[in-house]
Amino acid sequence: MLTITKPEANRVDVDLSGKISSDEMAKGLDDLLEQSQDVNKGTMLYTVTSFAFPDLGAIAAEMARLPKLFGLLGRFDRCAVLSDTSWLRTAAEIEGALIPGFDIKAFDLDERDEAEAWLKTGIA
Repeated sequence: MLTITKPEANRVDVDLSGKISSDEMAKGLDDLLEQSQDVNKGTMLYTVTSFAFPDLGAIAAEMARLPKLFGLLGRFDRCAVLSDTSWLRTAAEIEGALIPGFDIKAFDLDERDEAEAWLKTGIA
């Protein structure tokens, strides 16, 4: 399941769990692009639970939207990643180190309050 919500004007939340089908990926990414259109210096809370690699159709749906997804990076300053998988948390922080001007900090699932506070303050 991939669900995109916009709890605040400058914040988008992404919830990803389990295996994602091509239809779910296409809809989720389209929702992300649409809900991020008016975001400026925004934040994102990305929650990943029970991660399973997406099927080939889902990967194709993401690849088709990749140029637009790269365009989203300029709309966001910070992303907190909540995950129950340690390698995903590590990968997220490595990705954050590689993208200039975009801070990513990873948290365990039970650290939601800390992640929310970090998004609001930007203090690591």
